[in-house]
Amino acid sequence: MPGLAGIITTEHKDDRTPVLHAMTSCMQGGASYASKLLLDRDIGVYVGWNRCDNLFAEQRSSVVDGKDVALVFCGECFIDPQALLRFRRNRHNFWRDARASLIDMYKEYGDKVFEKLNGTFTGVLIDRRKSTAFLFNDRYGLGRIYWSEKGGSIYFASEAKALLQIFPELRAFDDESVAQFLNFGCTLGSRTLFKGVQTLPGGSAWRFEDGRCHKKTYFSPQAWERQEPLSVERFESEFEAVLARAVPQYFQADSKIGISLTAGLDSRALMACRPNTTIEPVTYTFDGPMGHTTDSRLASQVAKITGLEHQVLRLGPDFFSEFASHVDDTVYATDGYFGVTGAHEIYLNRLAGELAPIRLTGNYGGEVLREVSTFKRQELSSVLLNPDIAAMANSVRVPMEQEPPVTFAAFREIPSKLFGSLRAAQSQVAIRCPYIDNEIVALAYRAPRELRTSQAPAADLIRRSNPALAKIPTDMGYLGESRLIVKTLRRFVAKMTCKLDYLSSEGFPPFLSRLNPVADRLASILHIAGSHKYLRYRSWFRRELADYVRDAIANARAQQSPFWNSNFLGRMAEDHIHGRKNYLREINAVVTLAAVDRLLFRGLPTGRSLTTMEKDVRSQAPVLTR
Repeated sequence: MPGLAGIITTEHKDDRTPVLHAMTSCMQGGASYASKLLLDRDIGVYVGWNRCDNLFAEQRSSVVDGKDVALVFCGECFIDPQALLRFRRNRHNFWRDARASLIDMYKEYGDKVFEKLNGTFTGVLIDRRKSTAFLFNDRYGLGRIYWSEKGGSIYFASEAKALLQIFPELRAFDDESVAQFLNFGCTLGSRTLFKGVQTLPGGSAWRFEDGRCHKKTYFSPQAWERQEPLSVERFESEFEAVLARAVPQYFQADSKIGISLTAGLDSRALMACRPNTTIEPVTYTFDGPMGHTTDSRLASQVAKITGLEHQVLRLGPDFFSEFASHVDDTVYATDGYFGVTGAHEIYLNRLAGELAPIRLTGNYGGEVLREVSTFKRQELSSVLLNPDIAAMANSVRVPMEQEPPVTFAAFREIPSKLFGSLRAAQSQVAIRCPYIDNEIVALAYRAPRELRTSQAPAADLIRRSNPALAKIPTDMGYLGESRLIVKTLRRFVAKMTCKLDYLSSEGFPPFLSRLNPVADRLASILHIAGSHKYLRYRSWFRRELADYVRDAIANARAQQSPFWNSNFLGRMAEDHIHGRKNYLREINAVVTLAAVDRLLFRGLPTGRSLTTMEKDVRSQAPVLTR
């Protein structure tokens, strides 16, 4: 996963090269990764970034070092080709010329250029004419940057471990952030799990000039909140026009694209807007060890109608036999924001990466367009936590839940609650999510009240754009050819089976654990009929992964963390394995934080100082210096 790290300081004469090497080395995803450096000692900017032998990954992490302006850019930027036309030196291939185009745009628009960017990215721009540098990210903050200030210098990186690598004093949990994590499965705002480390707010363009840091943002969602809602007819017309205009650019690439298909409306709508491309994409669906979910069954029909190859990518036996390694890979790649019950993400996306380096998904369509939300309290057992952390967890409030639903979804929930799964996937493939395109999100604010939770705009778009796709019903019973009474019954059955499937996979909370045998029975019935979910961690922890759970909880107990009631940990694993209680979420929380402690606190080298770090550098990366 390409990423950047750097230092911006007033101490221009110091040699920061060894520190940069140490920061980028711990972010490298394997032998195919190497790092490069860009140093501008006159301004005090030192930037390192990772590159990969994979051509597309290299395009996503590169530098344009001009005489007047230099740019280090990680990620992808989607801008209306017509708006870029006069800036593009190569009109046939935007990706090869994008960085130079952005520099040309900066020279024309100055720091207003960041408002015109669209995508998921991070970057550093150096203007040597003005002795100024900008540290920036996308407006949603999905291009995450961790930062910490030490001795008047700002240290930043795409991954928190890069900061923990050079500052051992940062290798400690922030108690308030842990309380948030235990409550919601994520930290909120700019907080991180690590004491002394924060994240750059979304839409930031921090300007460094004359030894001062001006912490500015170039975008606020209030600009979109002030829009007037449209009528039903006007919104549906605009929705179709915007998707027809925005979506095709996400299918453009020099490399093969993999389309992650589900049985829902959102990926179906993307397929309805798919343009003709030189390189034909491949489609795939993630699934469990055996059988077919509703997703894989219906997605194969969608692919067949569109004439595309489709594969079902499954969790194999090695997922279970090497589960401990998958967990460690997940925790390390996501800096602890995805853990035990997310171990499948890297495994399946690695399979996807073997088919295509780019994965295009319908993720976030429900959150942005229909107010679907997974942001809720985890309701962990009251006896799991020690009294102090329990009191802190109970006091956590989420004031941004009072914001407009689109603001909460796009600018809070997706960059926080859903960040871990995104970062895990990004460690294997480049993720493209058209539903967080600026134009689509802006339009979502203008939905009339009648359509704010409605499936109708997406369903109508599919019917008009590709009637053949509309003949296949979705997992929730929408679309499909049948009479109204049949459609109504199909939707009712789909909703009921989906809820039952959720109970069979997640199980009942501990105080209703006696009902879990009923949930297990439902799971076997639904498995025959075609279930909605393929992730069965609750039952896997009782069977295939029981030994892992015992060992992991025993190791977590041995760490003597101040967060847990040690006596409870002693019986938690056995109560879950024997079916007496459902402690799925508790096991995930305990083992994930224990892995953070083991991998990112104790596992990183200790006792090193910035002045001695050069001794640990085994290879020197190419350096561009002024």
